[in-house]
Amino acid sequence: MARAEFGEPVELDAGPRSVTITNPHKVMFPSVGIDKQPRTKLDLARYYLSVADAIMPTLDDRPVLLERYPDGVRGKSFFQKRIPKSAPAWLQTTTVETINGTPSRALVITDIAHVLWAANMGVPGLHVWQFRASYPDEADELRIDLDPAKGATFEMVREAAALTRDYLAEVGMVGFPKTTGSRGLHVFVRVEPGWDSFAIRAACIALGRELAARHPDLITDRWWKEERGERVFIDYNQNAPHKTLFGAWGVRPRVGAQVSTPFSWDELETVDPESLTIDDVPGRLAERGDPWELMDDAPCTITPLVERFAADLERGIPDAPWPPVYPKMPNEAPRVQPSRARTPPT
Repeated sequence: MARAEFGEPVELDAGPRSVTITNPHKVMFPSVGIDKQPRTKLDLARYYLSVADAIMPTLDDRPVLLERYPDGVRGKSFFQKRIPKSAPAWLQTTTVETINGTPSRALVITDIAHVLWAANMGVPGLHVWQFRASYPDEADELRIDLDPAKGATFEMVREAAALTRDYLAEVGMVGFPKTTGSRGLHVFVRVEPGWDSFAIRAACIALGRELAARHPDLITDRWWKEERGERVFIDYNQNAPHKTLFGAWGVRPRVGAQVSTPFSWDELETVDPESLTIDDVPGRLAERGDPWELMDDAPCTITPLVERFAADLERGIPDAPWPPVYPKMPNEAPRVQPSRARTPPT
């Protein structure tokens, strides 16, 4: 039920339908921009309307996971995997499964009204699946997560991103970068039809191994944190089946409302993730255009990377560790933290 102090509901025109924003003056982000002023749920919804043409190609026909902050980003949060039966009849949904096979009814984004509905539910930004609901057995995104380990600087992340771009070009692939809205960067590759998430994860493992071998002081593919050092970790498991990743143009649940913002490669040395907020990104998009506009025009094959992964297996190099919530996988080495592994007797 709406509370009077948060204002009367506001109707927003979202293309094919209007969406009601309840409690529109509820503060979602307490300290945004240079003026450190609060931004409300209505501000969040209007932000998504302002970037609708850019965000929809990244979300269209994809299931999403909702991370709700009903009392703003300083309040408690929870993940909502299942869309309630009381949701509006016009919402599109699909059945997704967790790695253990548990089914749930997930929201599928088909227009900007779906994004606004989620924002009204207290969702700052969306966690997006690798596949489209129309083709649930195929994944079409290679998601390279450049995650700085403790002690690694953002300048190191920039350098790792440039090296990632160059290596992708070597193997005939095109990467599209974005900020994560926090300390790292993401590089997305649109993948041609016919691959599943197992293959795409394998491709990312091969990419991470090659970059770590070439630049061992800067980049690591080590899953266990104790082995990463002060380096940039290529988190290949962001491509594992049933994993979601925070979507482009989404607002992170931070007090400053930072946005996970696509940018062009010529901005790599100057992009400042902290300054890219819901206040700044719409104007930036209007001025510079969408850096990911051509992503769907450049689908890439991951064959060279998948073949490298297969060659590693043939040489006796096991699969890289999976996250702990996944069952033991074929070709996976023992999933044991190195410092806890038993030392074989001499």
